[in-house]
Amino acid sequence: MTRGGKFVTLDDRLYDYLLAHGHNGDPLLEDLARETQEKLGRRAGMQIAPEQGAFMTLLARAIGARRAIEVGTFTGYSAICIARGLAAGGSLLCCDVSEEWTAIGRRYWERAGVAAMITLRLAPALETLRALSPDAVFDLAFIDADKTNYRHYYEEILRRTRPGGLILVDNVLWSGAVLDDTDQTEDTVAIRAFNDFAAGDRRVELVMLPISDGLTIARKL
Repeated sequence: MTRGGKFVTLDDRLYDYLLAHGHNGDPLLEDLARETQEKLGRRAGMQIAPEQGAFMTLLARAIGARRAIEVGTFTGYSAICIARGLAAGGSLLCCDVSEEWTAIGRRYWERAGVAAMITLRLAPALETLRALSPDAVFDLAFIDADKTNYRHYYEEILRRTRPGGLILVDNVLWSGAVLDDTDQTEDTVAIRAFNDFAAGDRRVELVMLPISDGLTIARKL
């Protein structure tokens, strides 16, 4: 691999420029982000970034996704972005364990006009995934939950993803901690292990992108 690749390091001013030159200024999503920050404080950092949400909407539209699933819903921002990108008659299954956090999301799903498209399952996601009908097939998936189960979520979803479907995996750069050998916390070790595994998975085409905290996109062959 050639060193010295082409990339730009973003400072605050350049990041603001990036946001201003994409369709990232949705008032409803801004309201949701603001309420999440006010009510949850530091935990609001779990929410995806505006440009990531716009990118996910575009991806869903680009592949004509109708059936989608996300593991880790938080306060519902990513669900709105995915649902908005689904084709007519589309559906999104959201998996989470928090009634408190998803209650915020449900209000905004109504405001966004996507509530009828979304089914929320409050239970450990692996239980939800393993209980799905054998006929359940998805066009698009988003994994953004507890990091120690990333590999398990990926395997359960991959087997239910149609050929040509996409699996998006969040936080794969983990604020740079993936390169810090002194960081042996459970989440960091799990993300490193998942990244190493996914990079060698020949069942998919795969790219890791430096969007927000790192986003891996796997296309099932």
